Amino acid sequence: MTETLQRDGLTIVRGTPDDPAAVPLIDALSAELLRRFGQDGRGSFAGWDPDDPGSVFLLARDGDEAVGCGAIRPIPEEPGVAEIKRMYAKPSRRGIGSAVLLALEQEAKLRGYRAIWLETLATNAEALAFYTRHGYRRRDNYGSYAGHEGHVCLEKSLG
Repeated sequence: MTETLQRDGLTIVRGTPDDPAAVPLIDALSAELLRRFGQDGRGSFAGWDPDDPGSVFLLARDGDEAVGCGAIRPIPEEPGVAEIKRMYAKPSRRGIGSAVLLALEQEAKLRGYRAIWLETLATNAEALAFYTRHGYRRRDNYGSYAGHEGHVCLEKSLG
C-alpha cells in the first residue's frame, strides 16, 4: 500500500477490497445496507478489477485501525467518468467519509477523469445529504440504474 493523504489524524492508503483490514469494513457496510434497506449492495461491486489502472481502492486508517474505505472505477460506456463504490466510514468517527471522498476525487483527477458519478438508494437520506454537501448533484440514472426510481444517481465535475 502506498500512502496518499494525511488528514485530520487519518492516513489514507491504496489497497484492495480483499485486504484483511478492508474486509471487516466492507462486511459492516453490507450488513448495514441489508439491515436498513433490505439489500447489501455487494453485487454493485462485482467485476472489480484491481489491475485496472483506472481503478483504486482506498483505506482510511486511524493509527493501526482501519476506519473507512472507498473505491473508484471507470464506467466503460462513459469515457472520462469514474464511479464511486463501497464508501464506508465507521460510525461515530467524524470526518472519515469526507477524507476518503477527497482522496478518491484526487485519485480520479490523477487518472485523468473529468467527472465522478455514483448511485445510492433514494431512501438513503444520509448518503444523499453527505454527497450534496460535497458538491454532488443529481443526474439521470445511468447503466443498470436507468429506469429504477428507487435509485438516485449523482455527479460531480472534476474540471
